[in-house]
Amino acid sequence: MSIKENPTPSRPRLIANLLLGASGLFLLANLFLPGLFGPQIPGVPYSLFIHQVQEGEVDRVSVGQNQIRYQIKGEADQPGQVFSTTPIFDLELPKLLEEKGVEFAATPPPKNGWFTTLISWVIPPLIFIGIWQFFISRGGGGPQGALSIGKSKAKVYVEGDSGKITFADVAGVEEAKTELVEIVDFLKTPGRFTQIGARIPKGVLLVGPPGTGKTLLAKAVAGEAGVPFFSISGSEFVELFVGVGSSRVRDLFDQAKKQAPCIVFIDELDAIGKSRSSNGFYGGNDEREQTLNQLLTEMDGFAAGDATVIVLAATNRPETLDPALLRPGRFDRQVLVDRPDCRVARRFSKFTHKKSNWVTT
Repeated sequence: MSIKENPTPSRPRLIANLLLGASGLFLLANLFLPGLFGPQIPGVPYSLFIHQVQEGEVDRVSVGQNQIRYQIKGEADQPGQVFSTTPIFDLELPKLLEEKGVEFAATPPPKNGWFTTLISWVIPPLIFIGIWQFFISRGGGGPQGALSIGKSKAKVYVEGDSGKITFADVAGVEEAKTELVEIVDFLKTPGRFTQIGARIPKGVLLVGPPGTGKTLLAKAVAGEAGVPFFSISGSEFVELFVGVGSSRVRDLFDQAKKQAPCIVFIDELDAIGKSRSSNGFYGGNDEREQTLNQLLTEMDGFAAGDATVIVLAATNRPETLDPALLRPGRFDRQVLVDRPDCRVARRFSKFTHKKSNWVTT
């Protein structure tokens, strides 16, 4: 079976990032370049400015809110130098300037150019878009990013000519394959069972030690039946945010119903299905409980027939599972996937010896 590839993201995000960078450069140039390359006016203390006014050395004064600029009298019809100082709350300054005959006026408020006005309207939305794109890209792998945090991360295997796994690829678990043949027959011809009132188990629990081929056996069931196969690990449901796991469970079963008949395989079921009566949770208790409750609800909510969805799960610690998972109507059938016997292990050893081209002397 071949796995569906994720669609490649489009180019609008790259274009938006380029526009944001260009706008940022224009803003920096508009703010700093005029101050770097413009005329530099030397600053003097306010006391020196008052002294020059009293001595009659000042020709004209421009009083601003944050700065006072004044020009001293020049020599031989040459314009004098311009100085600046920081204003002080001095109500006697206008009287002093008028007594000394100094021309003075208030500085008009600065007028923003069209470019500054345009930047002030364009930059804030672009900054907001850039921050939004950043959180979207960090939120999850996929074109929708943070919006898909509640989407299922299950890998979907579809029927294909290359890489199809069947019971012939699984050796040493003949008893387990015999018990799962009924599941394959029901997926192939569900009408034959429903006509006589038979009901197929909604959930089948594969129990066995690690490394005995539980995942491979579940893929073989889907390959024999020729139906889509959803594969996900139990730990992928649990996240930092409470409610994400239950949302992913809902999305997983919604996708499965659209492609029914199909198989949903949950590996390491004990990651989310631990007994709620135990005190084995060291954090994220609410998240795991909500995820487990949603899984129990979904297994009760779908029915066989036109939307046949069979849930296969694997665990090597069935004693830690919640009793609600093992009651009739959910994972009421358990299939033991034990280690192969000596005869099968000997055949496997010969096969491995042949494939590896060992040299014996």
